[in-house]
Amino acid sequence: MYRQERSLHEAKRPSLESLHNHWDGLTVFLTRPEVALDNNRAERALRTPGVGRKHYYDSGSLWSARLAAMMLSILQTVVLWGLNPRHWLSAFFHACADNGGKTPPDLRAFLPWYMTDERKHQLVQPVPVQGPL
Repeated sequence: MYRQERSLHEAKRPSLESLHNHWDGLTVFLTRPEVALDNNRAERALRTPGVGRKHYYDSGSLWSARLAAMMLSILQTVVLWGLNPRHWLSAFFHACADNGGKTPPDLRAFLPWYMTDERKHQLVQPVPVQGPL
């Protein structure tokens, strides 16, 4: 279509052809309100891990990069299950403290797919406020 127009500069043809080929995808947000007009939400979600990666690994510390990757994966799993990550992490650290500073021997209490509905409901809530020590 655009190849036939002689007055069109050659450098413009690939862009116009791409626009023509992808028009339905580029305008889908007009007919489907659930599709966002831009990807700002996705970019904001990726910003924190990206900035963290720079600080963890670019500083030359491979162990901290691995730790960050594990923690981000665990916390994202907790978020995907609808749990409060601060409450989950607080409960996990308390269990570690109760176990002499080591990981509890049975981690099923912290894996959402093994949790009872009652336990999930607890961990959806904000972290309980504790009184002075």
